[in-house]
Amino acid sequence: MRGTLHKLSAWRVPLTRIARERRAQSDLSPQAGRGARKRAFTLVLFTLVASLLAAVGPGMAQERLAIVTTTSDLRSLSEAVGGDRVAVTSLVPPSFDPEDYQPRPQDLARLKRARLVVRVGLDFDLWFDRLIAQAGVRRGEAGYVDASFAIAALEVRGASIGPGDGHAHGSGNPHYWLDPKNAEIITGNILEALARLDPGSAPIYEANRLAFLSRLDRKLSEWEAKLAPLNGVPLVAYHNSWAYFARRFRLEFVGFVEPKPGVPASPAHIVSLIGLMRARNVPIIVRQPHEPEKDVTFLAGRTGSTVVVLAASVGARPGADDYLSLFDSNIAALVAAKAR
Repeated sequence: MRGTLHKLSAWRVPLTRIARERRAQSDLSPQAGRGARKRAFTLVLFTLVASLLAAVGPGMAQERLAIVTTTSDLRSLSEAVGGDRVAVTSLVPPSFDPEDYQPRPQDLARLKRARLVVRVGLDFDLWFDRLIAQAGVRRGEAGYVDASFAIAALEVRGASIGPGDGHAHGSGNPHYWLDPKNAEIITGNILEALARLDPGSAPIYEANRLAFLSRLDRKLSEWEAKLAPLNGVPLVAYHNSWAYFARRFRLEFVGFVEPKPGVPASPAHIVSLIGLMRARNVPIIVRQPHEPEKDVTFLAGRTGSTVVVLAASVGARPGADDYLSLFDSNIAALVAAKAR
């Protein structure tokens, strides 16, 4: 921005010179004066256009900074900070389970072209470790962001993960982006990295982030009011994705279809869960679009609960097109189910 202002101030030099020339020609004949004035006007116009192109051209021609994120949620938040100065690609399609994703050959090519990579961390995207090693990306360098940095993780167990233990949640529940207040930390991590890589645009990135957080704050009050009738209502989910969401909005998940994250339910577990749901009068079962329907449908039929499909990732269901609409969509679905 300072460079642009400097270039704009440079317009004053040719304009001052032209003004002197026009005053010097004021004693010429009317015809000569008209010709001189025409030439002077043409010179002024040319100078203004050239100066404008010199000032704006480099910014317009600047290639957008390439970012690769592991998930669509981090893509949306990176776009909120970077705006039109970044080009963001996410690796995991919204309809896939990010914890079980198998990288494709084109993913490596994308990483090699990226100037910044952003991951979820907390053992959520462990498959990314091998990919960044192949791409030559190192932890701790300017182009690497673990978005979980400074997040207060829930359910930290410190347990080792072995065969049959399901998803690696030993470092804590990794679904922290589902608390919208954590977006302040996530976008802060992204902003810091972008400012290192592109310091000249740092004020723009910071302004983008602040504008996004302002919109988020207004939405948060709206969401809290809409979910107030569900405060303390017992819920069941297929997978333990909703700890941060539940804490923020005072929801209570009393059980999960999976006995452990990523481990399919046994018949004995299903029977136990039916007893719990009947005892607690659970009205809603939550599942994600990629999660199996069979057990959830069976539970709903035995308990009279309503099945609600929520998106834990941007783009996973219609209407969840970006980070803010992800919450709009999920909250609308929960409120509608409660009203049934």
